[in-house]
Amino acid sequence: MHESSITGKLIAVEGLDGSGKSTQVYLLHQWLISLGCRVYFTEWNSSTLVKEATRKGKKRQLLTPTTFSLIHATDFADRYERQILPMLKGGYIVLCDRYMFTSFARDAVRGCDKAWLRKLYGFARVPDIVFYFKLPLETALGRILEGRPELKYFEAGMDLDLSPDIEESFRIFQGRVRDQYESMVPEYGFTLLDATLNVHEQQKKVREIIGRKIDLAKYHQRKVG
Repeated sequence: MHESSITGKLIAVEGLDGSGKSTQVYLLHQWLISLGCRVYFTEWNSSTLVKEATRKGKKRQLLTPTTFSLIHATDFADRYERQILPMLKGGYIVLCDRYMFTSFARDAVRGCDKAWLRKLYGFARVPDIVFYFKLPLETALGRILEGRPELKYFEAGMDLDLSPDIEESFRIFQGRVRDQYESMVPEYGFTLLDATLNVHEQQKKVREIIGRKIDLAKYHQRKVG
């Protein structure tokens, strides 16, 4: 598909687990709908094609770093071809709760080559805006533990044998993921947001930035009749 045939806009949110990015993209989605915009939402690791394989692989802890990366890339490619690209061509604003940068960060920490990862996702266009929600590790850990009784095996990087203590493993793993994200800020021109601000302040900033960078009037739903 030629770039000239794409009239939609692509917006992605990235950040550590617990950064609040999912809340912010949900609020953004609702706001754009209220404005009457053509908008579509998709989230990481949600393709029905590979979701069950991913779940089983995680549950049985059978996934090597490369297999883990390839499964997520397959999930992403399926959603990209079936959902994201058609919606962009149809003139929609597409919101992504995590994009290929999640793989670039997590899979690099698990030992996958950075150049290989970027080539693996070479079919995907870079978003028009990438919001990176920056948050201290201890705050992220606190939010995760507050929301549920225990950490998940893979989000804590337990497969890497960083520490027998799951909370310490989380700190180490997420710290390394954060470092990968930080290195991508200049590489991809991420828009940084302070994720320690309250929900409403963050959302206000998100809307202001989008209002400056995108002519939302072009994406209003066409009235029939």
